[in-house]
Amino acid sequence: KAREGHLRVPRAHIETVTDTDGHTHDIRLGVFRSNTRTHHKKQKLTPDQMREATDIGLLT
Repeated sequence: KAREGHLRVPRAHIETVTDTDGHTHDIRLGVFRSNTRTHHKKQKLTPDQMREATDIGLLT
């Protein structure tokens, strides 16, 4: 959100991130965002996924 100014992520979007060890990972951000938007899929998120989604402002 800080980088783009919004949370509209196309479902097919893949974000490449670098971890603290310098390794890159492809994250299916569009799929994750889509899954956090629908109630029945939101209930299937693990506690860690719920916390992460809440921390970055995807869930309230």
